[in-house]
Amino acid sequence: YVPCRVSRKNYLTGRPLAGVFMKNKLNIYHGSQKIIEKPIFGYGKRYNDYGLGFYCTENIELAKEWACPIKNDGYANKYSLSLDGLNVIQLTKGSYNILNWLAVLLSNRKFDINAAVGENARAFILSHFKPDLTNTDIMIGYRADDSYFSFAEDFVNNLISLRDLNYAMQLGTLGEQVVLISEKSFEKIDFLGYDVADYRKYYYKRAKRDEDARKAYFNKKKNLEQLKDDIFILDIIRGDMKNDDPRLQSVISE
Repeated sequence: YVPCRVSRKNYLTGRPLAGVFMKNKLNIYHGSQKIIEKPIFGYGKRYNDYGLGFYCTENIELAKEWACPIKNDGYANKYSLSLDGLNVIQLTKGSYNILNWLAVLLSNRKFDINAAVGENARAFILSHFKPDLTNTDIMIGYRADDSYFSFAEDFVNNLISLRDLNYAMQLGTLGEQVVLISEKSFEKIDFLGYDVADYRKYYYKRAKRDEDARKAYFNKKKNLEQLKDDIFILDIIRGDMKNDDPRLQSVISE
């Protein structure tokens, strides 16, 4: 890895991020039912995880799963992405944590909020943990697919703890998505070709990934000490906890 000429500013504290290194060029894949030689800025759904953008991954196998949401063959479109001169936010490293990721998700996705505590939790997370995304070109972080999104909903509704949420997002080899947000980032991507994704393999592989994550989560055993230390969103609100709170960090860093 070499240092990349991108902004390493920590948008929560205003200080540069220390010790974060990235490649200056990525090979990324976009799973689709179509061959996409030239991604178009401003095209797509606004209510995806990170809003309007072009959603990719560095993992070709994951892209092939995303390419087969139905029983039709799809395509893993391959691109080269130069990060030179781009502002990159990586929500799974540096000063960011699972609550920053959740705040971004709450800004864009529609959550099933079924109690007053959920409404208060949504407002609190957005006000205390949402990073400043001004001038962001690329976002990297978890993809809230299927069961993973239900785990996020359960946390907001005070049904699972922060430890549970953090654990759940590691299940099923979820992988990370690389999302092109700005028009500038679309100018840095070059089409390299595509691989065909056979739905007879990848449609079922996608379903199994989700099933395995659910099984692993519900089979997880807790010991008494962990239960005593668990932090729920209601605890976070009552404690007026912020991003660098040591009580949060002790759980997130496990």
